[in-house]
Amino acid sequence: MIFSSWNIRGLKGVGKLSMIKNFRRKFNVHMLGLIETKTEMVTNFDIAQLWGNGAVKWELVGSVGAAGGLVLMWDDMVFQMNNCYKGARWICLEGVLLKTNFSCAFCLVYGPHERAEKLIMWEELSFLSGLCQVSFCYMGDFNEVTHVEERKGATSLTVSAEEFKSWIQDMELVDLAITDRLFTWFRGQSCSRIDRGLVSLEWLEEFPDTRLRGGPRGLSDHCPMILEVTRISGGPRPFWSLDSWFTHDGFLRMVKEEWRNLGEGQFIDKLKALTTPLSRWHRANFGNMNQRITQLEDEIKKVDDMVSTGMADGTIEARRRALVSFCRKWYIRKELHWKQMSRSRHVKEMDKNTRYFHNLASARRRSNMIDSLMVNGRLIRNQARIKTAIRDFYKGLYHQETSPVIGFRDGLVKQINEEEALELEMMPTVEEIKEAV
Repeated sequence: MIFSSWNIRGLKGVGKLSMIKNFRRKFNVHMLGLIETKTEMVTNFDIAQLWGNGAVKWELVGSVGAAGGLVLMWDDMVFQMNNCYKGARWICLEGVLLKTNFSCAFCLVYGPHERAEKLIMWEELSFLSGLCQVSFCYMGDFNEVTHVEERKGATSLTVSAEEFKSWIQDMELVDLAITDRLFTWFRGQSCSRIDRGLVSLEWLEEFPDTRLRGGPRGLSDHCPMILEVTRISGGPRPFWSLDSWFTHDGFLRMVKEEWRNLGEGQFIDKLKALTTPLSRWHRANFGNMNQRITQLEDEIKKVDDMVSTGMADGTIEARRRALVSFCRKWYIRKELHWKQMSRSRHVKEMDKNTRYFHNLASARRRSNMIDSLMVNGRLIRNQARIKTAIRDFYKGLYHQETSPVIGFRDGLVKQINEEEALELEMMPTVEEIKEAV
């Protein structure tokens, strides 16, 4: 299933209808939201022209004069609408995806420019989420960035940008990464990423392979946002080191012992062989973090109950302090694990919302997937061929090169005299070290 939003900056004009129709056909879009249509009214004939046929449902928020305007179209064989809600700058459809019988809501958004109006719109969108009580997908032109690198030439974030980031976190939404471009809006030398897709945690739990990419701009100064809901198997994932392991006192000792036991051999082969004992050690020491935390919390509660009944003494108090210390350590390990997996740029302090981090980790894996690759001037999209091309490239890059065996008697190495030999054995002076550094 494919959903798309596009700020087209005017529905009328030479080539606009053809551009939209070709885009929908090319990407087989099942739901299409058009932003800034600059039209107060559209007809069924207009929608049929845009969609390419008459088998389409649609909703409209008309423009105010030549300002704004939203149109949301969808294939009713894919999505069944139950309720529709509208605001001055958004359209929300609440209903069911028929293929999976999944209850959800889509909201097409056109963010204002002024900070005060943005705050009002975000409050309205928050109310919508509480009203519908289903998984949410917000898409459109939010007219706001969340990171400095999303606006070319910016050195700091505005107040409204910081507030937008806070709103996304408070709503527990995941800001989907765009896999194929840095910016979505272009005008002259100015570039920004102000078009985006935000989905709820429940959405990603249902569709873990949800991905966002940009389409061709065509006649607009905005790129269309294309949200793909697919289930793609990327094969086995690579094994890597986790920061939480280093909080365990026995981790480094275990690694040293296992490395010695592997004996002599190629570094890459030994590293690959090390993954087995590391995986086994991880399962034994970190595989049941939630259970360990629950057990510690239960023990702390028992101690608290003893204190409440007057059975406390110095030993009980010392036991409680030890239990709290262990429990804090396991919370930190758990947060280190999911914070690393998510590579979250939003969180500075530890936060116990591991569900949020877990879904950010899934989003990171999606954005890292390679959809296509140029090999010998030819674009390939088959995942098996992509893996083969990458493997062959690095095998060729890191293969052992043959070199001639040259001895000292071949005249290539000059024999040094006794004075030069003594100079090599002398300790460098402080001045020589400073000069070298």
